[in-house]
Amino acid sequence: MGDIESVGVTELPDDFTDDPERILLDVREDYEWDEAHVRGALHIPLGEVPGRIDEIDLDRELFVVCRTSGRSYRIMEYLLNRGIDGTVVTGGMVAWIGADKPVDSGPDAP
Repeated sequence: MGDIESVGVTELPDDFTDDPERILLDVREDYEWDEAHVRGALHIPLGEVPGRIDEIDLDRELFVVCRTSGRSYRIMEYLLNRGIDGTVVTGGMVAWIGADKPVDSGPDAP
């Protein structure tokens, strides 16, 4: 998809908690997040990202994840048009779980 960078799940850490250099933005809906998400990810549903952009630490390397990558590419196109760089996680959470990488579940998971 154009100039948007992507990365495979196996190239990412299992946990983004307290990572001073990287941030994983999960743009899925609440029910999807509750089912399974990456530890330490920042959850902002796709439609809320423009209004909550100030919650994203843009000094860190940005990765974006959704279910399979479609929403990630859409939000990265939006962000790139605003001068914000980032990388799409190829295959999204389907690929993450398929690679047997750890997940948390529930709305209040750490």
